[in-house]
Amino acid sequence: MSQIWGSYHNDHSFSASDYNSVGYLPEERSLMPKLTVLQQVTFLASLKGMDKKAVKEKLQVWMKKLAVKGTLNDKIKNLSKGNQQKIQLIATLIHDPDLIILDEPFSGLDPVNVDLMKQVILEQKKRGATIIFSDHDMSNVEELCDSIVMINNGKIVLNGLVNDVRNSFGLTRLFIRSQLDLTQVQQLPGVEKAILQNNGMYKIWLEKPEFGKEIFNELSQGQYLRTFDQEPPTLNEIFKIKAGENNE
Repeated sequence: MSQIWGSYHNDHSFSASDYNSVGYLPEERSLMPKLTVLQQVTFLASLKGMDKKAVKEKLQVWMKKLAVKGTLNDKIKNLSKGNQQKIQLIATLIHDPDLIILDEPFSGLDPVNVDLMKQVILEQKKRGATIIFSDHDMSNVEELCDSIVMINNGKIVLNGLVNDVRNSFGLTRLFIRSQLDLTQVQQLPGVEKAILQNNGMYKIWLEKPEFGKEIFNELSQGQYLRTFDQEPPTLNEIFKIKAGENNE
């Protein structure tokens, strides 16, 4: 997010302090179900050099921050999947790592808790941590990340700053609110496809970005345009494009 590799280069062998500065959240839950929350987090934090007193103090703060429904003495197996995921995130971050690796961090969370976890991730970024974030939902990547490496079938198909990647595909998406009906919108110059969204706005796929100006000039004559917004494709659309190219 803030940077990918930071100070970790191929010619730099990891020391114990380097390992202690890494936090890793795996996609699959790796918690021990028979341990209590305190026992589990204390064990994992001790591997990063933390003492029991510091762990307990910080764990209580983190559980309140993430609204974990449970206590320090609850067993992991008695927590909901969402709260188990929160405990796993706490264990990842409790030692204030400089490098954070998050693999599908929103698994098992409802929308409210997804937003809560996103806030935590952005706070870690603001703190100066380097974050490597893996997710199949491109909207999350677009919202959280500065840079992206897009992989399809084990091959890198795109990499760079998120805005640069999107802009490289041109302003080929157009959003308008107009008095025209769908058939009329589909007949505008350079329109490949158009749909009427639930919010009453038309989403239009353009053959080339240049058609946006032509459409604006045509629609702005004799009618009121409430919305006219020309944008590049989303990362989700770009992934579909690149995946299609890679499968040809």
